[in-house]
Amino acid sequence: MIKVGDTLPAATLMEYSEVEGNGCSIGPNAVDVVKASAGKTIALFALPGAFTPTCSAKHVPGYVEKFAELKASGVDEIWCVSVNDAFVMGAWARDQKTDGKVRMLADGSAAFAQATGLTLDLTAKGMGLRSNRYSMLVKDGKVVSLNIEGPGKFEVSDAATMLAQAKG
Repeated sequence: MIKVGDTLPAATLMEYSEVEGNGCSIGPNAVDVVKASAGKTIALFALPGAFTPTCSAKHVPGYVEKFAELKASGVDEIWCVSVNDAFVMGAWARDQKTDGKVRMLADGSAAFAQATGLTLDLTAKGMGLRSNRYSMLVKDGKVVSLNIEGPGKFEVSDAATMLAQAKG
């Protein structure tokens, strides 16, 4: 399992773009985790699934709400990673009004979740292999802090905890 001091795994996430710009075409675009995190401070949080109750009611809204404070504390980007496809993440981004605040990144095959060792098996609930709920502060590709939730919990991966760590 990934830990503080480790480098983010080499993986490709997908991001849905509704507008063309900066070399990005409309539709899903590949995001190379290593390249995208180089030289940046990133507040990364991951969760089991788009449109799920806790994720939609608390997790994403908290990061949208704390966007300005996180930026002021030195965070360059906020990433939300979930084992969903880029089209679902794009629809969820519209629903959650994350544009310009939180990058909604799809880990469609759970490759990133598996590479970090932070998977959650929800096969019994009909959801298959997913990402565990966690957050991490990443600086230049290295994990500075890591907050992993216990089963069914939402206590340490929230935006307020991340903000305190970014300020510290």
